[in-house]
Amino acid sequence: MATTSAATFSIGSTVSFGRRGSPPPLTKPSAARCMSQNSLASFSGLKAATSMNCDSESSFLGKESSAALRGSFAQKAQKPNQSSHHGLQLQASYKVAILGAAGGIGQPLALLIKMSPLVSALNLYDIANVKGVAADLSHCNTPSQVLDFTGASELGNCLKGVNVVVIPAGVPRKPGMTRDDLFNINANIVKTLVEAVADNCPDAFIHVISNPVNSTVPIAAEVLKQKGVYDPKKLFGVTTLDVVRANTFVAEKKNLKLIDVDVPVIGGHAGITILPLLSKTKPSVRFSDEELEQLTIRIQNAGTEVVEAKAGAGSATLSMAYAAARFVESSLRALDGDGDVYECSFVQSDLTDLPFFASRVKLGRKGIEAMIPSDLQGLSEYEEKALEALKPELKASIEKGIAFAQKQPVTA
Repeated sequence: MATTSAATFSIGSTVSFGRRGSPPPLTKPSAARCMSQNSLASFSGLKAATSMNCDSESSFLGKESSAALRGSFAQKAQKPNQSSHHGLQLQASYKVAILGAAGGIGQPLALLIKMSPLVSALNLYDIANVKGVAADLSHCNTPSQVLDFTGASELGNCLKGVNVVVIPAGVPRKPGMTRDDLFNINANIVKTLVEAVADNCPDAFIHVISNPVNSTVPIAAEVLKQKGVYDPKKLFGVTTLDVVRANTFVAEKKNLKLIDVDVPVIGGHAGITILPLLSKTKPSVRFSDEELEQLTIRIQNAGTEVVEAKAGAGSATLSMAYAAARFVESSLRALDGDGDVYECSFVQSDLTDLPFFASRVKLGRKGIEAMIPSDLQGLSEYEEKALEALKPELKASIEKGIAFAQKQPVTA
């Protein structure tokens, strides 16, 4: 279908160009350079209109990031005597690989990443059925070139020169299945894939989605250590979905705009190890004891809520893909030099006595630039007790992953 000049191209959750109401893709346009031009810039066949709206109610970025974004555009604004029209020159320069791209999370995740104007190459890997996914996505008129890779023999080529590796590969949860039930299958999958990452793109950001994240991230760390390429600043367990859910549920409960809501979520990524810090919700809101307990339990058990609703037909694939795409986009923004990128993630940490812990981190070009210890200060009594209660379970899951990796020698 031909695109007219009235079509809309949106970049980022806080900026849209063109008509309101179009679905926003997933980047904060920190890579967009305002340039003085007499005509509208074209992007993959879509025409960018001249209007700019920095108040989209998408929840992809929060209010603080929106303010920073407006400031960055203000600094680049043209002088009064210059033309009032400006185009956008978007630089697609990053290579992303999805390992497990034909699966329930992998496919929607690939579509969302394909929409990013920062991505120049999107490599899709799986053990089967990935050619069709790549062919389908390759018809989308966005900058990234899509390539498919099938089976172990093509895994190395998939990873050459990649900047960000996302690992959703593995079996999904089924009704009655705990995250620990997934361990034996998914542990081996993650180990094999991370070995290939170590051999082919050791400097890449590694995003681990495969559950149980509380164990698979320590497995990945041990594999990278054995390969001699471990950089704790570049290994992430993707816990963004817990934040997305917490923001959504709090906004619904308190009738708030999603763009205003930010709830840090710490701990791990399973059951009681997921601890939303509702006392630190922005904007500040009051919760009754009953609300506090109900929201905490719902956020902790939200994955099970979806599994049961799908009645055996799958797990939380779409919301997980959305959350993972948000984290990929944050990583790309950090790689591109954005100095205002914060996300919660399960990483090697010294904030507690546990070797890995989920908390907010500041991302930069070299990975984690800083932890945010203030999130763990001034907790409510409820949160203090919940933090102590989660530690034994999280510690056991971490140790289980480390023990698994240490018993399994890596391939040369």
